[in-house]
Amino acid sequence: MENAATADAKPLAAPLPEVSGLLDALPRQRVPAPTVTAPLPAPATRLPRPWRLLPTPTGTPFTFGFAALLAVTSLITTYASPSLVYALHQGSSTDVAHLVRTPVLVLLASALWVAGGLVSPYALCFLLVLTALERRIGGARTAVVFLLGHVLATLATEGTVGFAVLFGHLPDSSLHRLDYGISFGVATSVGALAGLVRPWLRWPMLLLFGGMLLEDLYEFTDPMTNWGHLISLAIGVSTWPMIRRWARASAA
Repeated sequence: MENAATADAKPLAAPLPEVSGLLDALPRQRVPAPTVTAPLPAPATRLPRPWRLLPTPTGTPFTFGFAALLAVTSLITTYASPSLVYALHQGSSTDVAHLVRTPVLVLLASALWVAGGLVSPYALCFLLVLTALERRIGGARTAVVFLLGHVLATLATEGTVGFAVLFGHLPDSSLHRLDYGISFGVATSVGALAGLVRPWLRWPMLLLFGGMLLEDLYEFTDPMTNWGHLISLAIGVSTWPMIRRWARASAA
């Protein structure tokens, strides 16, 4: 019996590793093992993409196509005979005489030329400003903003010329003054874009561009066109509620 009891007896099991060394009857000795939290991945650094400052066929088709058309007309201005260039500019001019006869035609045709060619400051503003505006509100809406300023500022300035001639303040030759180019549309686009950027950029942009326009007006070389630029900028600023709705709709 003694041998059987010895054979049936089993050796005591070794204490579990996690409970070895603990004292009996003392509560709260089992401390949970600390959990190791995996480090969160660092946010990816967004690198600047300078190529987005310029128009592309897929990203900004309106600005890209318009810029290509302006490049063609600028090459014509540079390399064609002066008589042909003058005839083209005269036929596209939004002077009072043309506005009375064929308003729609000349309002569209006058926006196909860059006064001063591709080296004009307005050509560079066109590329940068309209590209930024189109990326925010789309091509069709950018075209609306551009044409709105181009048409309204032209009618305001040339209408003033017409009344001045009618009341004898300007000679009849003023009814045929050359008036063409993209500057009114560009100035309107600058004013509109200012409403979509952050305040730290908005107000310096308006002050710098507006100061340049006021300086041109002070020099009094072409006061009617200079007033048209200021009117265009004001038209662009007046579109802020509309273009902000458009920008939210495009981002949705």
